[in-house]
Amino acid sequence: MIGGQLPALQVVVPLLGAVVCAFMPRGSWAWAVALVVSWIMPIEAGLMLAHVLSEGPISYAMGGWAPPFGIEYRVDAINGFVLLLVSVIGAVIMPYARVSVADEIAPERQAYFYAAYLLCLCGLLGITITDDAFNAFVFLEVSSLATYTLIALGRDRRALLAAYQYLIIGTIGATLYVIGVGLLYTMTGTLNLVDMAGRLGEIEYSRPLLAALAFLTVGISLKLALFPLHVWLPNAYAYAPSVATAFLAATATKVAVYLLLRYFFTVFGVVFVFDTLPVTEILLALSIAAMFGASIVAIFQDDVKRMLAYSSVAQIGYITLGIALANQTGLTGGVVHLFNHALMKGALFLLLGAVVFRIGSVKIEDLAGLGRRMPLTMGAFVLAGLSIIGTPGTAGFISKWYLAVGALEKGWWWLVFLLVASSLLSVVYIGRVVEVTWFRPASKTVEAAREPPNALLIPSLLLVAATVYFGIETSLSAGLASKAADALLAGLR
Repeated sequence: MIGGQLPALQVVVPLLGAVVCAFMPRGSWAWAVALVVSWIMPIEAGLMLAHVLSEGPISYAMGGWAPPFGIEYRVDAINGFVLLLVSVIGAVIMPYARVSVADEIAPERQAYFYAAYLLCLCGLLGITITDDAFNAFVFLEVSSLATYTLIALGRDRRALLAAYQYLIIGTIGATLYVIGVGLLYTMTGTLNLVDMAGRLGEIEYSRPLLAALAFLTVGISLKLALFPLHVWLPNAYAYAPSVATAFLAATATKVAVYLLLRYFFTVFGVVFVFDTLPVTEILLALSIAAMFGASIVAIFQDDVKRMLAYSSVAQIGYITLGIALANQTGLTGGVVHLFNHALMKGALFLLLGAVVFRIGSVKIEDLAGLGRRMPLTMGAFVLAGLSIIGTPGTAGFISKWYLAVGALEKGWWWLVFLLVASSLLSVVYIGRVVEVTWFRPASKTVEAAREPPNALLIPSLLLVAATVYFGIETSLSAGLASKAADALLAGLR
């Protein structure tokens, strides 16, 4: 097997890095450790994904205990794709963090920030790579506890309240998840997801099985901020440090979506979930409600970070819409939007962090005329915003195209109309920022503003360039998403 220990190192390296960072006397030293670890991760993930695509899934038995008796780390097309996404986002964000964290977080807390970041990265990668249901719960808690810390380190006192709210809701979600896992273990006698799927095929559909699916779905939905279980997200994104907001927006909810996909398609099976039960109708209704409800709320926000937070809830609706379609094209659209949304929302939050660095505010009225003072930054914001809208030539268009085609394959022409209508709402809230920053006289807040340092600008521009590149060249993004969709649908029982 390639690299021997690569699956274990995907979790062990950031975990050890977090311990080292916690004992660093200076924030700059902790940043250097976090940078090295973050740059190692995508190399490991890329090697594993290349092996999966050429030779098939990787199975790694922790401690030499063969599954299902021991904990198995398993890499296939879908989680290899997510591992690469999470690790690449971390690698791009870390150079940005040196300047941004030094500006927003007190020196004595910076080492703890990087330690919490690496713990969060460890947890997210662990959730993605493990094939053990309870081990996924452990990593879920590791990432969640680190996330609460990252949010609480925001300089606004309201960050503490946001972290506390997320802690309460996250605890409820984790409790529901572990109850669902307990029910499945009681019925199957195993925690290995592949083994569990095989044993569920021999069990008659019963109330405990339905209860397990319900607990797992609601618990994970709280983590991925599925409407209307998203109440923790706006404050968390608005008041967390800029680096934390960008990282969490691009990765945390995406890993939770992956976990939901794994249970729906691999463990329970699409026949049981989507044909036997009314999951399609429920998920479809919630997705449409997110696409419209969250977008309408975003239009009326006067803080751009909160506006983009509500936009994230709406974009999650597009991802879950692809899951609800449950056909190859629609599922490809959902998975590729998971990738594309990470790029474009990560870029937008990094650009807002650069704005905070220069003028200390992201209130819409304070941004008047900023486009003429920071043309590169705000020009990049417009491009990433066009991707959120789904303009042809951007990554967002590719996602919505697959979703529209998937809807037409099911004969749901009305859903295509709703996709277009919801995209028009994003024109309004992105358009508000464009109008204020480019077409209004400069406010006093932005008179002395200038482009941010290259350490902030270059990572942001890289993600913006990626949103344009993957709107034209789709063999990597949509191609891998299609393979992932095939792998998920191959789990039919």
